[in-house]
Amino acid sequence: MAHLASRRTRALALPVGLALVASLGFLPAASATAAPTGAPATATPRTDGPKLSYVVNTGSGRTAVAQVEKAVEQAGGTVVISYDQIGVIVAHSQNPAFGETIRRVRGVQSAGATRTNPIVPQATKDVGALAKPLTEAEATAAATSSTGEEDPLEPLQWSLPAIKADKAHQKSLGSKKVTVAVIDTGVDDTHPDLAPNFDRAASVNCVTGAPDTTDGSWRPAAGENPHGTHVAGIVAAAKNGYGITGVAPGVKVAGIKVSTPSSYFYTEAVVCGFVWAAEHGVDVTNNSYYTDPWQFACKNDPDQGALVESLTRASKYAERKGTVNVAAAGNARHDLSRTIEDRSSPNDGERLTRTIDPRVCPDIPPMLPGVVTVSATGAEGIKSSFSNYGKGVIDVAAPGGDVPGYQTPEPPAVEGLILSTLPGGRFGYEAGTSMASPHVAGVVALIKSRHPHASPAAVKVLLGLQADAKACGAPYDYNDDGVIDAVCEGGKSYNGFYGTGLVDALDAVRR
Repeated sequence: MAHLASRRTRALALPVGLALVASLGFLPAASATAAPTGAPATATPRTDGPKLSYVVNTGSGRTAVAQVEKAVEQAGGTVVISYDQIGVIVAHSQNPAFGETIRRVRGVQSAGATRTNPIVPQATKDVGALAKPLTEAEATAAATSSTGEEDPLEPLQWSLPAIKADKAHQKSLGSKKVTVAVIDTGVDDTHPDLAPNFDRAASVNCVTGAPDTTDGSWRPAAGENPHGTHVAGIVAAAKNGYGITGVAPGVKVAGIKVSTPSSYFYTEAVVCGFVWAAEHGVDVTNNSYYTDPWQFACKNDPDQGALVESLTRASKYAERKGTVNVAAAGNARHDLSRTIEDRSSPNDGERLTRTIDPRVCPDIPPMLPGVVTVSATGAEGIKSSFSNYGKGVIDVAAPGGDVPGYQTPEPPAVEGLILSTLPGGRFGYEAGTSMASPHVAGVVALIKSRHPHASPAAVKVLLGLQADAKACGAPYDYNDDGVIDAVCEGGKSYNGFYGTGLVDALDAVRR
């Protein structure tokens, strides 16, 4: 069995031959903090470097931000947008010294480049998603076995009964007043299973870091990654006598596109996504990706630390506005509670080999404060072979599928991956913690439908209390080769594989 390497999205990834290079030495922690005094050099700034994007973190409020905006221009930068609510400025610059210069400005708390490659079209990298199209034979067989109460392809969705969503739907489909925003590669709202539930007002394109509300801008273009559309169907595909059924088929789903055509999720886009969700009444965000180019962004590096800070501010702002943020744990089989060797960063330039402590170098967004972090299970109910884990990191678990042959569903389901929507009215299978996270987002939407006035903190408590506790089980040897592949720490009520347990959609609608 080949090693599975984590990619940009949280769909299951396959190896692409990562190169090993010299270790990266980080600057001392003190160097990541901007000096409170100083100003940009009076000399004309250089403009002969690569055009990069930056986030500049200041005090919040228009006055504080405006003062730094002037300094950004004096340092050879151009302000793209300012988020006064959280004190984050998105800027572009071709001054090679821009980051170092702006960090010396009074009022700048941190600043850093969001990428290592210039802002130009990049070759689309293989995201390694394990995906399979739905065959005509499978569709016909599913429709034949479907009852009058099921959508035609629902018999193939083993993940719904796994979390009792099929029983939950007999009591409630969720409220149209609840919106789940899929922060991802874009959502095809023209799909017949998504169109009935799509929330256009809460949808946007945030790829540049500034919201673009052009009609349809939230959709994936032809040939772009279908990941977001697949995720959206898991959350809220309509129960309409067609195709599949979502976990919460009565709630609204929005698309917040944050991925470039080359499938990179950069900080400025994700910040825009969280702020947009906060300002547009979104109840739940689903985040099935990690923020590029650093799989683990280190707080003690001046550039990476600034990215962590701006994303922390944005996600916390969304939560203060009433949003529950849910995120996929990732597919690299890492124990996120222990030291990790990261060989995949930066993934838009020359990769480095780094030994990192996730407490200092968190995986963003799943390790942001307050975010619900989700591990994946397969059709037999145990941790997916690829899923990240870690005591103190994983909050809950949900179905994400597994590598074919490892966990097999009961008939009439025929595939151990997760079936959902694809652009162009199609359906297909994918696997990953990317697929587990939207199952949880759907359950959160059902809880919010049942308790419309509950705060994010209260919703998260209910989510954990209602989850079905799951013990670690036998020593984890997913391929039966006699080697223990992961160690689950903790008891039945809480452990590193499943958190407080497998989410329960039925409890979400009745308690």
